[in-house]
Amino acid sequence: MKNNKKYYLCEKCNFETSQWLGRCPNCGVWNSLLPLDISQKDKIPVRIEKGDLAQPLTRLKFKPDGQRYQTGITEFDRVLGGGVVPGSLILIGGEPGIGKSTLALQIAQQLGQEIGKVLYVTAEESLNQIFLRANRLAVNSNKVYLLSENNLEKIIAQIVQIAPQIAIIDSIQIIHDTSIPSVPGSVSQVRNCTSQLMEMAKRENIALIIIGHVTKGGEIAGPKILEHMVDTVLYLEGERFQTYRLLRGIKNRFGATNELGIFQMEHAGLKEVTNPSKMLLSSRAHPIPGTATTVTFEGSRPLAVEIEALTSSSFLNYPRRVATGVDCNRVSLIIAILENKLQLQLQNKDIYINTAGGIKINEPAIDLGIAIAMVSSMKSLVIPLDTVVFGELGLTGEVRAVGLCERRLKEAHYIGYKRGIIPLENAKQITADFNDFKIDPIQNIGDIIYFLKK
Repeated sequence: MKNNKKYYLCEKCNFETSQWLGRCPNCGVWNSLLPLDISQKDKIPVRIEKGDLAQPLTRLKFKPDGQRYQTGITEFDRVLGGGVVPGSLILIGGEPGIGKSTLALQIAQQLGQEIGKVLYVTAEESLNQIFLRANRLAVNSNKVYLLSENNLEKIIAQIVQIAPQIAIIDSIQIIHDTSIPSVPGSVSQVRNCTSQLMEMAKRENIALIIIGHVTKGGEIAGPKILEHMVDTVLYLEGERFQTYRLLRGIKNRFGATNELGIFQMEHAGLKEVTNPSKMLLSSRAHPIPGTATTVTFEGSRPLAVEIEALTSSSFLNYPRRVATGVDCNRVSLIIAILENKLQLQLQNKDIYINTAGGIKINEPAIDLGIAIAMVSSMKSLVIPLDTVVFGELGLTGEVRAVGLCERRLKEAHYIGYKRGIIPLENAKQITADFNDFKIDPIQNIGDIIYFLKK
């Protein structure tokens, strides 16, 4: 193989061979072998300079973590852990039309006014299209530079020449490197382009925001290594026919993960939702059967969420179990507990569970809220509008304690609730003084009927 001028590398699994093959013998993918120059494999002796030597941690001196760029968009800064860190790589993914480019352009406007130059590189649209959107979003800072380009070498050259504090790439799947013989968006192109941009960002100490496409399964398109290479991974979620958008932190090397920022899509762009609990609750004047309010946590943020349940007689051999916003398997487990411990006849009922506002919750603390909503619908009993419930259900019917109980109660008290049905163990551990807030402890699932009738 050393005598050949070329070798072939599989862009899917990195398998090497001396001759071209239509199908990779290692991973079985067709047309994935790319010709590369053998000279790239020659090993060059490594010389370690004095400044490259490993050093003790105690001798290192860098600027404190307080050196962050505040975007002025509170919800975005919250998810990042306090702002954009210079030299970091931020990946924002989301479905088409969800608002990724809109959010990026608004970030560019805010940073252009606050910190200095911002370069917005679009590989999908022309400058005229970006200019029209900028007018609609009132983006008019003279520190925001626009570039329509998809060639990696030219983009890096422009970034080095302009020397912005932050550069935005929209999107990484359209950028291509001419030295790699594959189409934009392929595994090798995405991996190599991201690697070169990362090296440039670290070298020049430029913060880089990269927008990425997602697959049908909701994952970032391209190799999984893309998410490992960047410092922060954010997902912009939401239903396309609803106005609310959720910015969720999946990975963050400079802050907490699973943080949540909430926006509302309007004609003038994404607007921050300052009180998300109000958004997720209904404005009914009277209680109705089948609803319960619970308090969940998204990262470090408590959210009051309304859970709706509907039970109806089924004429099917297998009754329907539909859950929107919560785990369907968790709902099935709660149904089994209610049938066994309360002797409810749910085996011939269609059951529908929904979370208001389109938010998705995956926390055991909402078990009690789901159970009370189902019993309320089944028995046509109502729970007062000023009551919140939370607690985890065990298979034996016990209501287990949950974490951060006092913060949940403070959130409920802040938005006007006056009563909380919480696990007995949590009630024993409360140290804060809630003046006009009544706490009702519950120990077993069998006490649900008592609280509903009460």
